Amino acid sequence: MVMEISKEVFELIFPQGVFEWFELAQGCRDGGETHITLVEKDIPPLAPAHAGKKILARKFRDITVTDFPLRGRRTLLTFRRRYWQVAGERQYLKRDMKLCFPGTQLEKAFADFLKDGG
Repeated sequence: MVMEISKEVFELIFPQGVFEWFELAQGCRDGGETHITLVEKDIPPLAPAHAGKKILARKFRDITVTDFPLRGRRTLLTFRRRYWQVAGERQYLKRDMKLCFPGTQLEKAFADFLKDGG
């Protein structure tokens, strides 16, 4: 029997607000590590000035951060960030969000936990 795990269960594991902008793409265990990939939803952060303009290009940039260990395994979250280009503009658009604690490759809650002595 195959059971589907609800979004609410994943929200217990992932940093707060992740599923507002990301979808779970894949997960695997490799030796002593758990790798989870989340892909940013295709919702461009358009300003009112962009209304009615065509989106020309999309590209991705992967950002991998270390999160709390799961079942004793190091946990790596890879966020596939989207970039969009609007017709007639040179700059790419991206959503302004902080995925890791400044100056680290650690998810903010995990970095705070370690800073406070765990």
